Amino acid sequence: MKSFNVALAASISLAMASISAGAQDAYVIGINSALTGPGASTVAGAAEGLKLYIEKLNKSGGINGRQVKLVVQDDQGEPSKAAANAKKLLTQDNVSLLINTSLSSTFAPMIAEAQRAGVPLLFAGSVCPPDVYPPANEFLFCTTSHSAAHDARATIDFIKQKSGTDIKIGLAAMAIPVSRTGIDAAEKFAVGAGMKLVGKEIIPPATPDYTPFATKLMQDNPEWVYCWAPWVTEAKTFEALRKLGWQGQYALNVLPETEGELAQLKDGKLFALGSNAMFFQNLPIQKEIADAAKAANSTYQPNQMTDGWIGGMTIEAILKTAGWPVTATKLKDTMAALTIDTKGLRGGPIEWTKDNHFRTKQYYRVYRWNPSKNAIEIAMDWKEYEIK
Repeated sequence: MKSFNVALAASISLAMASISAGAQDAYVIGINSALTGPGASTVAGAAEGLKLYIEKLNKSGGINGRQVKLVVQDDQGEPSKAAANAKKLLTQDNVSLLINTSLSSTFAPMIAEAQRAGVPLLFAGSVCPPDVYPPANEFLFCTTSHSAAHDARATIDFIKQKSGTDIKIGLAAMAIPVSRTGIDAAEKFAVGAGMKLVGKEIIPPATPDYTPFATKLMQDNPEWVYCWAPWVTEAKTFEALRKLGWQGQYALNVLPETEGELAQLKDGKLFALGSNAMFFQNLPIQKEIADAAKAANSTYQPNQMTDGWIGGMTIEAILKTAGWPVTATKLKDTMAALTIDTKGLRGGPIEWTKDNHFRTKQYYRVYRWNPSKNAIEIAMDWKEYEIK
């Protein structure tokens, strides 16, 4: 019996050593996302796209001959859970790269934990925090398509191109910091261009009836209303305006829900500005995403996965460039001088430099529903902006 126990202990020890060696032979990265909860409709699809991309990589042999171990945590959009998840990923799972595809409310606690551990943090499905713009925080990077102030600048430029500056414009935002940032920037650009601001509504997240806010926006009959906010506020503000009889032109930011909703709303005066290519174009890379989603029986639409897929492409580029073995410091230094080919999902590549962890150039395209064609169309093709 004693010899059996010794043999069993030796067997278990050997198995544990094998497991440990296997873990050491893999790249270990961690992702925290709002997979459930009220924000899941916007960000969980990105997490799914990133996960599917990593699975595809592993099936094809991994990176540099190593598998990529992706540890996934759900914070339900709650800051306290995000902090606990980040701490677990960093101290128990020993990830060398941390990823956020959650709500902006989770940014501060995750940033604090990442910086304390000296591990780079990539935002790959949630709005980019200001810390990634020049001069960038050395630990923070972002590939997400939308950016509050830059989206606002590009949207006001489009409105100016389409209708000139002698117009009245109304603005709307959700009462959360990141949405306020976007709409405050829009006010600055609109007023600076000579447009007349006739209303600016900041709408609470749990608003059951948007009619009062739409009524205020309509008072001076603006030619345009622009909303930069989570989809619920963008869509419900527009719907409330239309129900009240307003027939002006409306601009909003492209989010994962937008392509499907444009086809539902079927309004030719609704313009959506974004930096991701929509799936009606049927690009080869989009077919690749759709095939992966179908094979996985995913509950998310492929067009909701674009930001996550780009996040996966970015992880592949980081790890290939960094080689093996890796440390958090080596990954951080690699990321500070990296270019990611987006293969048509964006208007151009994502390029990071030592001082710019957003991208050196941002490309925007505007979409609308064409009633006569009964289809979505491109209202303005890619326009390039330098990020300084």
